[in-house]
Amino acid sequence: MELRTLRYFVAVAEELHFGRAATRLHMSQPPLSRAIKQLEAEVGALLFARSPAGVTLTAVGRVLLDEARALLDHADSVRLRVSAAAGAATLTVGILGDGTDPGVARLAAAYRRRHPGIDIRIRDTDLTDPTCGLRAGLVDVALTRAPFDETALTVRGLRTDPVGVVLRADDPLARRDRLRLTDLSDRRWFQFPQGTDPLWQAYWNGGRPRKGPVVRAVQECLQAVLWNGTIGLAPLGHDLPAELAVVPLTDMAPSRVVVAWNEGDRNPLIRSFIEIAASAYRA
Repeated sequence: MELRTLRYFVAVAEELHFGRAATRLHMSQPPLSRAIKQLEAEVGALLFARSPAGVTLTAVGRVLLDEARALLDHADSVRLRVSAAAGAATLTVGILGDGTDPGVARLAAAYRRRHPGIDIRIRDTDLTDPTCGLRAGLVDVALTRAPFDETALTVRGLRTDPVGVVLRADDPLARRDRLRLTDLSDRRWFQFPQGTDPLWQAYWNGGRPRKGPVVRAVQECLQAVLWNGTIGLAPLGHDLPAELAVVPLTDMAPSRVVVAWNEGDRNPLIRSFIEIAASAYRA
């Protein structure tokens, strides 16, 4: 059995659909179907029960799925260790907005200890793409904030942060201990460019359409508040210039810090990153 054929089999077994598996594998369906039939011939038994209702694993298929996953994991580990020894293993991490989060610092230190031979590349991204370039293949894994369209991605929560409104320090509302979204209905909010993920835009607009200047980066948001009296939302706990203030919002859902990666990506470096991230953000 070739490792490539086993990867084909695992994709079909997890999707239970030849078309979706072919899309996931970036190939057409006919060669995938031929590869599975050849694998069944090698095994000497059917791996899938095919019917008009869909595809299901047979008893033999379930056994092979467990073994194939273990074998592929081991093969990935071997390749990773050899690449690391040769100085060729890399992991590209996308970080959204604020790399000064203490969770990022703990994660970086822990990951270096676990994988001293891995070349870590960081892509600091602006606020227009909450996936940090995952779908474009620019990064392997993203440290970001939800919500956003999670289609074809796997997302794991790390922490939640309460949210407040950023105001100029001389704004009358800045003297309040708490605010509600209705207190801000007549204000101009900073906006993200057209084409930005709608779920992401809606969250940072407090759940309704707003008007205001277009921004792309955290510093642009802060400058829009400082220069124009624009308002916007931000997680609490971040240092701000003395000229700005943040007031907690009582009716705003917390911001979720998450780690995200492409669905079905079995890179062991990514799996290790996720485990270490979960531990680092609990500290």
